Amino acid sequence: MRIIGDGFLARNLGEAFGDRFPDVTAIASGVSSTATTAPSEYDREAGLLYEVLEECRTAGRRLLFLSTASFSMYGFTDEAVSEAGPLRPPTTYGRHKLALESVVRSSGVDHLILRVSHAVGHHQRPHQLLPTLVRHVSEGRVTVHQGAHRDLLDVRDLVHAVDRLLADGVSGEVVNVASGVPQPVEAIVAAIEDRLGVTAHRVLRPGPTAVTRAAVGRLRQLVPDFRAAFADPEYLGALLDAYLPYYTAPSRDLTALPSR
Repeated sequence: MRIIGDGFLARNLGEAFGDRFPDVTAIASGVSSTATTAPSEYDREAGLLYEVLEECRTAGRRLLFLSTASFSMYGFTDEAVSEAGPLRPPTTYGRHKLALESVVRSSGVDHLILRVSHAVGHHQRPHQLLPTLVRHVSEGRVTVHQGAHRDLLDVRDLVHAVDRLLADGVSGEVVNVASGVPQPVEAIVAAIEDRLGVTAHRVLRPGPTAVTRAAVGRLRQLVPDFRAAFADPEYLGALLDAYLPYYTAPSRDLTALPSR
């Protein structure tokens, strides 16, 4: 697999696949934050996609494009939202990703588009949600937005889905890859505290219930054994048990993914 990018997802894909899927180009590089407003960042990602699509078209390669299944794409929802839409992304980031998806679909290039929720795991950047919460709880003070939820996805489950989808030749599809279980941020903080044996001072930010639910029915059809290792109520605990040693290590220079 040819992987474009050197960040969190790119490194996990590289470790998982190496020389497998030699006809696939994966774009794991783009705007780094959903809060980004700088046009130059969006222009850079769009320009990269156009270049890669042309390379794939010329060489007959398959494109793996990573999009988002977060609030930026689906907004806050009462029901789980499928990939079929119609969609009205509420942020610049979401509208940008949806536009790039349209470019991919109309390109004539063999492709697979994955809308990924909040992936967590090895090589994750310190500013992202879970490492930030772990750091703040460890330091004894954490800000909690009441009502906020996040669908946390073990990066190993993402890798497993990619493996199955590519091996089975799934093409021309847009697929949500998410746990399907949005977690209250307050519950995430409490679970971190429990495992670290500390109680942090909480700065509470009141707010309404804010949940984004990405439908995972299509994913389960295509990858029947997705998340087979954990029952739904255990998913958050399994994530924290796997990755808290990594997030709290003095050095993150670890060489292997945690084993299941």
